[in-house]
Amino acid sequence: MSSTDKVTIKKQFIEIFGAEPLLFRSPGRINIIGEHTDYNEGFVLPAAIDKAAYVAISKRADGAIHLYSRSFNESFQSSPDEMRPRSSWTDYVLGVADQLKRNRYPLQGFNLLLDGDIYIGAGLSSSAAVECCVLYALNELFGFGLSRMEIVKMAQLAEHEFAGVKCGIMDQFASVFGRANHAVRLDCRTLDYEYVPLDLNGYKIVLLNTNVKHSLAGSEYNTRRQQCEQGVAWVAEAAPGVLSLRDVTITQLDQYVKPKDELIYTRCRYVVEENQRLQNACGSLQKGDLEGLGKNMFGSHEGLSRQYEVSCKELDWLVDFVKDDPGVLGARMMGGGFGGCTINLVKERAIAPLIERAGKAYKNACGLDMEAYVVQTADGTGELDTR
Repeated sequence: MSSTDKVTIKKQFIEIFGAEPLLFRSPGRINIIGEHTDYNEGFVLPAAIDKAAYVAISKRADGAIHLYSRSFNESFQSSPDEMRPRSSWTDYVLGVADQLKRNRYPLQGFNLLLDGDIYIGAGLSSSAAVECCVLYALNELFGFGLSRMEIVKMAQLAEHEFAGVKCGIMDQFASVFGRANHAVRLDCRTLDYEYVPLDLNGYKIVLLNTNVKHSLAGSEYNTRRQQCEQGVAWVAEAAPGVLSLRDVTITQLDQYVKPKDELIYTRCRYVVEENQRLQNACGSLQKGDLEGLGKNMFGSHEGLSRQYEVSCKELDWLVDFVKDDPGVLGARMMGGGFGGCTINLVKERAIAPLIERAGKAYKNACGLDMEAYVVQTADGTGELDTR
């Protein structure tokens, strides 16, 4: 955020609430590789980006909660005793306040202004960024003493219990724990993590947005989870120590799942192979081998499209379009699937011509406008200097 933007937010906060604010930011995220592995207790490789949610906040003496969203130009008032879901932007603010109250933290009244520059609907986890930013701000304002890990877990619960979305923990984790020029290799079983250097050396991360979201996503997501759980159950009958696909080998799938159900076998095989691709990708990054990373990204998309079947024609079209481009090292769909963005590793000087070519061709092929975002990695949640 530029100093001009900080001054604007601070000035508007003072105009609305008549008080000096503290200012905080929490970034959106990308996921380099490791899709649909989180609920199978596998690994993910997210990175925080330079698009974020911003919160300006101050205490109130009357115990009330006064909120204002710059994006929606909308005010809302509540109190710690009257917080209810409304299916609006307020859910992501009040949801974390509700978590604090449930956990018996002495929540008092506050003024809060919300702003952000994360592209909504592009799969960059704007809701998680808001939750983490608000919770971090409240923690600092009232001195609750929450650790970063407690903030991550509480923000996830807010999304589950107030916003009603049963998300994994990757989005909140990446937002809080992100580090510039690094990805975070997160173990979704133990929440152990390590920073992996993301030295792009003349390349940048470009997101190409299909501008489509198919309604299949929710039902198919649940079906995939059930298929994975069934595969694990069949393997566990013969190998009692197996708790999730994290513990399963291809040999076990061949032996215990393939004879029973070819489709479930294919779904499970994708997850086991995706975990291996992620480990390979981390190895490539440690060596500065961007070509190795790119090959695993293309392999990830192939698996998501052909084996796990959570892609769509628009996502497949965008990946196919860049596959033979010498300026692109890797590409894949990112997120739950059936729409959203592809993530691409593109040589800097090739970015502008690629976006122009892809945009025109995509419009002709799919009848939709494509949007493109060039993103950089960034640090996780923190306080901004308001001077």
